[in-house]
Formats: sequence, structure tokens, C-alpha cells
Amino acid sequence: MRKILIITGVIFIVAGLLINYLPANGIPRLPGDIHIKRDNFTFYFPLGWSVVISVVLSLVFWMLGKH
Repeated sequence: MRKILIITGVIFIVAGLLINYLPANGIPRLPGDIHIKRDNFTFYFPLGWSVVISVVLSLVFWMLGKH
């Protein structure tokens, strides 16, 4: 339980630092992100970021499960 709390705390700290240092216009776009812009409608789904976050979290939980 301690490892999970420590890892969760580190993830929150890294996320907080990233939010502070990201460009003013938000997160950068990765290949695979869906962006649709029409006259009165804008849709943005960060599919590339979803894949990156999924891989990172899978690795973290895999490492936690190994010990």
C-alpha cells in the first residue's frame, strides 16, 4: 500500500509541474490526435496522449506488481 501511495504522489507532483510549464495554448498535439474545426463547432480528442498515458500507467502498474 505504501508503494502505491508513493507512486501516486509522484505522479501528481509530475502532473502538477507539467501543467505549470506547458505552453500557454495547452498541451502540444501528438500524431493521432483528432481535431475537427467547423464554423461554430470545435472538437478535440487527444488520442495520442491517451495512448502515451495508457502505456506509462501500464508500465508503472506492471513494475508495482513485479515486487
